[in-house]
Parts: sequence; structure tokens; C-alpha cells
Amino acid sequence: MTQKPTAGVSVPTLSQVMRGTGRISQDTMTKVLDAAKSLRYIPNSRAAAMRSGESREIGFVINQLANPFNAEVISGVVDLLEAEGYLVSTLDTRDDAQRQGQQLEAFIRNGRGGLLWVPALDTPPDTVELLRAHQMPTVTFLRPLSANFDHVGIRNFEATAAATTHLADLGHHHIAYFGGTDMTHVRQERIAGYTATMARRELAAPIVWPSADRKSAGLEATLRLKEAHPETTAIVSNGAMVALGACLALNRLGLTPGREFSVVGFDDVEEAAFALPPLTTMAVCPALLGRKLGRVILDRIREPTMPPTSTEVSAALNIRETTGTPVSTGATTNKSHSSRQSMRNGPGANS
Repeated sequence: MTQKPTAGVSVPTLSQVMRGTGRISQDTMTKVLDAAKSLRYIPNSRAAAMRSGESREIGFVINQLANPFNAEVISGVVDLLEAEGYLVSTLDTRDDAQRQGQQLEAFIRNGRGGLLWVPALDTPPDTVELLRAHQMPTVTFLRPLSANFDHVGIRNFEATAAATTHLADLGHHHIAYFGGTDMTHVRQERIAGYTATMARRELAAPIVWPSADRKSAGLEATLRLKEAHPETTAIVSNGAMVALGACLALNRLGLTPGREFSVVGFDDVEEAAFALPPLTTMAVCPALLGRKLGRVILDRIREPTMPPTSTEVSAALNIRETTGTPVSTGATTNKSHSSRQSMRNGPGANS
């Protein structure tokens, strides 16, 4: 005798309704779903994945989850993938390669269907081999690591070159690159765009000034920068938070961002537009980047044999109120261009 569950249908019919397969009448579907709701039934997706060989959960291993840029990227990923029936689980490596290894092994053990990944600094080669051995569909984000994986990133050199050019066009000669502490792939490219433009425009010697990517750190680092290099009138920032921190420091010094001192941010998180004054920034729209990541991992899952792809998006200069023509503040600013030195690094910078 065929077993009949509460809804009065066979087990195979119940299974088809819950999986959305088969040719089931609307009346039967309604009865089954109503019964499932009354019993608070939730399908065991892990068991279903074991039977079908398909997991509907995507892991996202990222660095510094608290950063608003990352939070907005994750929001874009979740919006797209949840609409496609996937669940996204997110872990923060805090740029620790050992922690990252543990997280990736946990994802593999628990059968994630794919991986979105910002590789930690000093990621060992065996981590790449681990993902390849388990045939984990993988998309790296921001930091490319292996030609075997799809990648989504930003044209960083182009972006900071545009930011530096904007400041040079306004009349700034003493421009610093501000923010970041480690020489990641992203920061290297951004510094290269800045230094190349400083040389091309025959501006003052480059200054690379480190700061952790927090507003409080940006505030303190700006105070140190102004003390060490009072001739500086503008900065190109590594991220949005340090740029907003720099603006707070300028206010503390009695300087107006966009008047006595200009600031260009990066990422254009939502807070940038609502800051006082609103932040000029290189805009990449983090939520849209997240949606792009979601589309790439879906393509990889659906077409596992297609060649790896690499996509880099351009950042657009979004001019608001923190950049303007420099106004003299009494600092010594007339250093000879002929005395250009090699790039000077602020205290604590990594080379």
C-alpha cells in the first residue's frame, strides 16, 4: 500500500511539489503547500543536494566585513543570488591566510555550490590547488590570484590616474596618496596610477601615506600628514572611510575640504554622498559590483567547462564638494619641481 502523508497524496507527489518538478495540478499543489505550512515543514536542502549533486548555497569569503564597501557588495550579491534561489553565507578572513584556509575547508566539507573570494594576503599555492582538486566553482574579487578562476575587479590604475589628473587640473602640485597599510594588488595598482600621473604632469615628489581603512585612523593619519608635509594641498584616497576621516581631520584643523585642502575618495559608498561636505570620489557602485559577481558565479555553475573570464570595471569620477582650486594657507608651497625625489613613504608604509 502506498503511504499517504497528511495532504492525502503519495510521497513521490509530495516530493515533486516541494521540489517544483513534475506535472502537478494546482489543487494538489495548494493542498500540499497548505499542509506543509501548517506543519512548519522546511525541506532539507543539504539532503537534497547530496541526492542531486547540486548545492544551492554560495560561500563568500571576504576581507574586513565591517567596511561599508564590502557590506554594499554583499548586499548586491545576495539580492541577485537569492532571486535565483541561492543562499549566500559570508565569512571574514580579516586578511589572515590561516583563518582563510580553515574557512575554505569548512565550505568544502559542507558542500557549498560555489565560492566568491577576496584572497587574503600571502595566500599559499596549496589553497588554489585545494579548490581546484575539489572542482569548486570560484570567482575571485578585487585581487586576482590564479588564471584558473574567473575574476571581477576594478581598473585601479586608471581610476587613481583620473583622480590625480582632476586634482592637477585644479592647480594642485603637492598631492599625496593616502590610505592602506599593505601592498595588496589593489593598492599597488592604485599607487602606480597616482605616481605615473604625478610624473607625467611634473608635479611634486610623490608621498604615499599609510592609514588603516577606518574613519578614526584616517583622521589621525591626516593630522600626521599635515604636520610632516604642510605643503600638501590634496590627497587621493585608497578608500572611502579614510577619505571621510581625512575630512574630519581637516575640520578639526579649521580647514574646509574642497577649499584649503582637497580630498578624493574611492568606492562611493552611500555615506559619501551624505557627508558634510559631500565627498568627491571615484565611483564604482558596490551593489552593482556585487550583482556582477553573482552573475559570474551563476555562469560558472551553469557552464563549468567554459574558459575562465576576467572582468574589470572602470570607476567614474563623481565630483562633489571636497575638491576645488587650492587656496594658500600660509604653508610653504613653492618647492622646485627640479628637486623631485624618489617616492617618499609615510611612517609604517610597506614597500
